[in-house]
Amino acid sequence: MNALRCCVLILSVLSVLFAAWPAMAQQANADPAVMTEGFLAAHPDLRWRAEGARAYERKDYPGALERFKRAAYHADKPSQAIIADMYWQGTGVAQDRAIAYAWMDIAAERLYPDFLAQREFYWARLDEAQRKAAIERGQAILAEYGDDAAKPRLEKALRRGVSGMTGSRVGYVGNLDIIPHTGPLAGTGMTVRGDQYYDRKYWQPELYWRLQDAVWEAPRKGRVDVGDVEPLKAGEGE
Repeated sequence: MNALRCCVLILSVLSVLFAAWPAMAQQANADPAVMTEGFLAAHPDLRWRAEGARAYERKDYPGALERFKRAAYHADKPSQAIIADMYWQGTGVAQDRAIAYAWMDIAAERLYPDFLAQREFYWARLDEAQRKAAIERGQAILAEYGDDAAKPRLEKALRRGVSGMTGSRVGYVGNLDIIPHTGPLAGTGMTVRGDQYYDRKYWQPELYWRLQDAVWEAPRKGRVDVGDVEPLKAGEGE
C-alpha cells in the first residue's frame, strides 16, 4: 500500500485508482470469493469505478471518463481523483488544468493525504488566470459532485440494497468478476466472503464512510498540514 501511495504523488493514474482495493480486502481478511451483481448495484461507487478501470485498460478513455464520473456522482473519491488526472493530462478529453484542479479539490475534501498532496501539486503549477478559473468554474462541479450532494445518493443506494437482501447470510454469494485478472491491472481486485457480504461496514452509511476513511488514512482532526493550497469555496475568486 505504501508503494502505491508513493506512486500517487508522482501522478500514477492506476495507483490513484486502485490503492483502496487491496487495503479494503486486507481489512476484511477476505477469502477467495467474488462480489455479486447485487453488491455492485448497491455500491455504484465501486461498480462504476471498476467499469471505468476496464474501459481505461482497453484504452477507451472517453468511456472510462464517463464511467468514472458515474462513480464520482456517488461520492467515490478515487474516481474523482482520476478524473482530475485525466483532465490534467488530457487523457480522453481536452486538457483543462483549471477543471483538473477543481476535480482534485473535491477529491481532497475529506482531507485524504494522497489527494491533498496532489491538489497542492496542481495548484502550484497553475497561473493566476487558471487559479481564478478553477475556483469559478469549479463551483458547478462542487455542487453536483461534492459530498453534500453525492453522499446522500450513495446512502440511498445502500439503504435500497439492504432492503432488497434475500437468501442466506453465510456461504457462497455469487460469481461475478469486476476487476481484470490479466494485464496491467491484474491482482487489483477485491473479494468478499459470503458472511462478509452482509457485514454492516459495507451497508451502513456511517460505517461505510469510516471504512473509506481508514483505507485512505483520513487524518485526525487538527493533524493536517498541506501547505498553501486554495480549496474551492463559494464566492471566492469573484
